[in-house]
Amino acid sequence: MVEYPSENWRDYALIDSGNGEKLERFGSYIMARPEPKAIWTPSLSPGQWAAKMHTRFTPGAGFGKAGKEDVGTWSKEKRMDEQWRIVYPGQQKGLRLDLRLGLTSFKHVGVFPEQAPNWEFIYSRTRALAARASADNAPAPKVLNLFAYTGAASLAAKAAGADVTHLDSVRQVVNWARGNMDNTGLDGIHWVVEDAMKFAKREARRGHLYDGIILDPPAYGHGPDGERWKLDDCLFDMLRTVNLILKPKDSFLVLNLYSNGYSALLGETVVREAFGLKGDYKLESGELALRDSFGKNLPLSIVVRLVR
Repeated sequence: MVEYPSENWRDYALIDSGNGEKLERFGSYIMARPEPKAIWTPSLSPGQWAAKMHTRFTPGAGFGKAGKEDVGTWSKEKRMDEQWRIVYPGQQKGLRLDLRLGLTSFKHVGVFPEQAPNWEFIYSRTRALAARASADNAPAPKVLNLFAYTGAASLAAKAAGADVTHLDSVRQVVNWARGNMDNTGLDGIHWVVEDAMKFAKREARRGHLYDGIILDPPAYGHGPDGERWKLDDCLFDMLRTVNLILKPKDSFLVLNLYSNGYSALLGETVVREAFGLKGDYKLESGELALRDSFGKNLPLSIVVRLVR
């Protein structure tokens, strides 16, 4: 399974890729950012890239609190705003996300476009659970988003009718997500600034259960009190804990992994083993990718989805 964002998303385009970079358009602004997986030759010349782009990110040396990625600098070639907004229109009725973007010191801009298929999946599954709950006069489905960043997945679940808890260890990022909620015209998301593992284990001790859980963990990271996260060491334990707080029936899990050393098969196996899957369930895995305007496919993450 390989999934791409819809070509109808007018506010985003991967223009070209190669030589360890990608040339992207977010709204009105075009930028070049590092992308180690783009190992081929670009279709456009360096001069054509330079003529198009508003800014380019150049990585520096060293590691930052947000993870393993180098802190770097943006060199602006054309005038552009420090912050701007784009809209993800969604492929389903009722799904529309208004996202604020900005240039950060870790090359990110506030959205990972390849995640759009996950937003669609989360919205679809949550809406089905919400419809069933409404028919049964039951509470809205509860969805937990761990390592939630600026919240597009949280917004998709909320727009579908969920009671959403959004967790990230960086307060500034949570505030960014809150602004995206306001821009999108939603409200009522529960915001948590905490270490994801601590929170999940506390929820397990309390016997709290969720209808949907979303995880997009980094390869490396730190909690707000210096808690250490290393994907290779912590992922299996995290998934076993998540198994304790995900309802055993009528529930879903979305796991996204960016680590270069991981495959879709590995992701599927670790979920299967951590959950000890039995009975009636559906487990699928694959890659999320972008396709540039010249037809080159750029795989960026692996995804595992569990429905039971």
